[in-house]
Amino acid sequence: MTAPDTLPYRPCAGVMLLNRDGQVFVGQRLDNVLEAWQMPQGGIDPGEEAEAAAVRELWEETGVTADKVTLIAEAPDELFYDLPPEMIGKVWKGKYRGQRQRWFLFRFEGDDRDIRIDTPHPEFRAWRWAAPAELPQLIVPFKAQLYRDVLAAFATYLPDPHLPAPHGSGDVSQAG
Repeated sequence: MTAPDTLPYRPCAGVMLLNRDGQVFVGQRLDNVLEAWQMPQGGIDPGEEAEAAAVRELWEETGVTADKVTLIAEAPDELFYDLPPEMIGKVWKGKYRGQRQRWFLFRFEGDDRDIRIDTPHPEFRAWRWAAPAELPQLIVPFKAQLYRDVLAAFATYLPDPHLPAPHGSGDVSQAG
């Protein structure tokens, strides 16, 4: 087996989708038995721009179309995570040790009915809106630092976690 530290990182784009109440879209993956929730993200195709990949992945995973979002910000740097040792060689055909990601913050301009996780190739079994501060606790543990880094990158655009949410707690579960 190839030494993990010699493997490259998979290029990827991620989306923090923020609703009008300052809450973030998270989906519960179909292929994960853990109670983990994650933001939309996926690979950047060869020759594809990172922002275009982010919009494509958002549509592929949530059904949200480009006309329902407005770009707020792009994280200034690529963010990285490593797979746990037991997963290296089992995902992505063993070609990568983790991901290097470009993250984008989009404002969701649509309504909840515009979110359709029953896409042609579904990745999520359920979705909900979550408070940004919850994100590191919702994701699989090996991505928690990545999510803290995403929060730090977009901190100036996110609601103050010490203030009450504009229209509720954000813990309303929604299934697709």
